Amino acid sequence: MKVKGIEHIGIAVNNLEESITYYEEVLGLSCYAIEEVADQQVRTAFFKVGDTKIELLESTSPEGPIGKFIEKKGPGVHHIAYAV
Repeated sequence: MKVKGIEHIGIAVNNLEESITYYEEVLGLSCYAIEEVADQQVRTAFFKVGDTKIELLESTSPEGPIGKFIEKKGPGVHHIAYAV
């Protein structure tokens, strides 16, 4: 297996709408997709930076994986997905 690049970086956030506003107004990026993944109890927003994507992750339940992550570690980088 050979790593070709970073596919996306997942960032856990407390508030998806506020985070989208920050990424658009301060960083100048455009959100191109928002979706809810019910079985993971998360809402996501995607931004493109060159060939890499940034995925913002907001928990829809404190019992979901992102809710537990934020409770334990606070908002921040949750995962990095590599293109192989």
